[in-house]
Amino acid sequence: MSKRSLRKFSIEFKAGLLERVERGERVRAVAREAGVARQLIEDWRKAFRAYGLAGLNRKRGRKPGWRAPPSAFPATDEPASADAGPPAAGNADELAQTRARIAELERVIGRQQADLHFFREALRLWDATSRSDGAPTSTRSSKR
Repeated sequence: MSKRSLRKFSIEFKAGLLERVERGERVRAVAREAGVARQLIEDWRKAFRAYGLAGLNRKRGRKPGWRAPPSAFPATDEPASADAGPPAAGNADELAQTRARIAELERVIGRQQADLHFFREALRLWDATSRSDGAPTSTRSSKR
């Protein structure tokens, strides 16, 4: 499988395509004319609806080494009130960063759970084959 070169599109280009789609043009026709994948326009539309113009500038995929700024998580132990209302416009980037960090951590947890499942199954199979020889090779308790 060959790697395709990644193209970068400006926010203005993306916004222009989304504006055409919002005016009623078909996504498939806009994508074909612009030379981009239909799914890419759908992804941009979803990001725009969730984060506004800042969503069109987000990088896709994992963000290695990203850490939340200290201001993203308040130091107070007070729960947020339900009637606080929507965040101020200045906090939109902070909110987007926090949501991205949460999504990244959820992906990490998912990978860790898959790894644990794999190793538990491998250990179970290892124990099953070693017991057929008569002597167990694992010291792990079988009380699971």
